[in-house]
Amino acid sequence: MKHIVVNAVGEQCPIPVVKATRALRGMTEPGILEVHVDNEIAVQNLTRMAGGHHLTAKAEKIGEAEFVVTMEVNAPVGDAPAEEPEMTCAPDMRSGFVVAVDTDVMGRGSEELGRTLMKGFLFAVSQLPKLPKTILFYNGGAKLTVEGSDSLEDLKKMEAQGVEILTCGTCLNFYGLTEKLAVGSATNMYSIVETLAGAGKVIKP
Repeated sequence: MKHIVVNAVGEQCPIPVVKATRALRGMTEPGILEVHVDNEIAVQNLTRMAGGHHLTAKAEKIGEAEFVVTMEVNAPVGDAPAEEPEMTCAPDMRSGFVVAVDTDVMGRGSEELGRTLMKGFLFAVSQLPKLPKTILFYNGGAKLTVEGSDSLEDLKKMEAQGVEILTCGTCLNFYGLTEKLAVGSATNMYSIVETLAGAGKVIKP
């Protein structure tokens, strides 16, 4: 399987999408297209481009200002046109609302069902036209941002698009998970209260 890497670090919209489109149209067999960029807007535009081609895309933040968008290409998308299509830079897809998650299960009753519902909830958040500004995790919710969590891929995708992922450090320590944090960063109760107080709207599952 072919693996093509496109370096668009330092490039502003629409150049990352143009480079990715050229590489995509040059793929004549199934493979992986990996695009490296350094800003969230580029991640958002590349994710939208992948969706337009019905490709499965995974976005991940791998450094302070380094992101990778990976697309699975199962069939050629066609020859590149004589001229590059006009690209429209998408506006920032983040909104002003905050999601606060205080448990790893959703609702009361079956814990197994509750975990399935929580995974579905976070996936649904990742598909919103406007993403939250911040997602807070505290108490049992801290279990969702560590190694082994079923929601890591969705959370990493949102982080790569600029969503701030914050987990209560005291909670991680209480559950013995401090060294297993796998997305976002640890925070304190003062910052959690400050974030909630400054939010235009808070959503809790």
